[in-house]
Amino acid sequence: MANVDAIPGYLAGTFPTLPVEIKDYVSSVLKENVDEILTLEDVIEAVGDHLQSYVEELCNDGLNKTCMQLLQFLHGDGQLRIPSGINMLAVEQEVEGDDTRVIDAVLASDSRRQAMIEKEHTLQARLNKENISEAEKNKWSDELSKLYIEMENLQLDKAPARAASILYGLGFTPDEQKKPTKEFSGGWRMRVALARALFVKPDLLLLDEPTNMLDMRAVYWLEGHLQLWEGTILTVSHDRKFLNEICTDIVHLHTRRLDHYKGNYDTFEKTMKEKLTQQQREYEAQQTLRQHTQEFIDKFRYNAKRAAMVQSRIKMLEKLPVLHAVELDADITFKFPECEVLNNPVLQLDDVSFRYNADAPYLFRKLNLGTHANSRICITGLRNVNRRIRIGYFTQHHVDQLDMDMTAIEVLAHNYPGKSQEEYRTALSHFGLTGDMALQSVYTLSGGQKSRLAFANIAMLNPNYLILDEPTNHLDVETVAALGTALNKFAGGVVLVSHDEQLIEMVCKELWVVKDRMVVNLEGGLEEYRKQVYKQLQLVG
Repeated sequence: MANVDAIPGYLAGTFPTLPVEIKDYVSSVLKENVDEILTLEDVIEAVGDHLQSYVEELCNDGLNKTCMQLLQFLHGDGQLRIPSGINMLAVEQEVEGDDTRVIDAVLASDSRRQAMIEKEHTLQARLNKENISEAEKNKWSDELSKLYIEMENLQLDKAPARAASILYGLGFTPDEQKKPTKEFSGGWRMRVALARALFVKPDLLLLDEPTNMLDMRAVYWLEGHLQLWEGTILTVSHDRKFLNEICTDIVHLHTRRLDHYKGNYDTFEKTMKEKLTQQQREYEAQQTLRQHTQEFIDKFRYNAKRAAMVQSRIKMLEKLPVLHAVELDADITFKFPECEVLNNPVLQLDDVSFRYNADAPYLFRKLNLGTHANSRICITGLRNVNRRIRIGYFTQHHVDQLDMDMTAIEVLAHNYPGKSQEEYRTALSHFGLTGDMALQSVYTLSGGQKSRLAFANIAMLNPNYLILDEPTNHLDVETVAALGTALNKFAGGVVLVSHDEQLIEMVCKELWVVKDRMVVNLEGGLEEYRKQVYKQLQLVG
């Protein structure tokens, strides 16, 4: 179960156990489909026996597609029989943009509530008809009274306030909640989709990288909301802090196995290391035993006096369980190229104001800030953030613009012509794209591998300043750590827009907060920002 002591006081609560029928369903679906996904029999059986309320599928960068296959199989894709007692929902795609108000899009997700409202309108219309008989009037009135009692018992009158609270937690102001969904970007419509799922409160909620489209404030709110969740959550995520806050169990996909671990991510990491160390010790001890036993057999195989002993040793070897050496993933390393060290200040902003056009409100005014050649700055609070300065600019837009039909090498050759194949391969290898991966079409790469290609593409520029907008999307926890290490070794400056606390704590020395049309360098950094957000959420709650 989740660590209640680690939860902010205003969010502390109880954590329910997983209903048996959901546990059985999760186990059966995975066992039915694991051969198709992993080509391994019954590896998930232990997971089904122990699955609890919050489980994370932890996958390496190249295995994210397989993790998502597991979620898709659980969701059924219309092919699997879902027990009638289980209400399951997967947040898979953004809400379609149309004239529906954001708040109404969330309210409409509760089909039971919508059916009751429609029934109420139908009964009201019947009662308002002219020339209605007394018997009909009594009948419709009785039905309407029963309906109102049922609606009151379900507290449907509180639904609009609950929907508004969820939307506010995810970053929608009261005015924005009244706007049509078509006025929002895809990322914000994904937030609407998430809000709809949270509003419905399914028994089993499937989430794929739920923090990717959220800023830090929204992530903090989501963590608190899910800590009080009364159902089961199965999520694929790379966000270490998020996993530590909400997960009670970890399902680790590794070497074509699914292994179950109790506890959050930090506990999983510690337990897994201990388990692998013990596994390697047992393997080495058994190998020593096998070697010594085989030497005895070979030495006395034809000695009649020791024939019985030899046969006994042979049988012992045959009965020994088959142990395997620990298979460790290759260390993940990133490397940005050496760069020219710039003179300070690199960037100086004096009384700068910004807005998108003359009719739009200012996002910030009278900004006075500067950066240096080796600055390590994180900007939070806003998702949209010279000749000798070569800026390496990374956004998910750069990933989306990769030519899917080209190979990784061809992408670099197209953008930086005239270099040798060896230079292109070296640039790719600095971000973990080695061997055949360099020759694969981009569309066959995982999301994380495409991000690595985008980093390699930036590195070919030999930048001395990096501006990174949410660079951890699609990267697993280990790869985020590798990125942080590489940024710390990078000689140039770094400006980072991110909600990933693991990366921020590794890299950034300054935290710029965009709030109330101002940008301030927050004293106390991330810890102080976290306290401020928790306090704000507590006051709102």
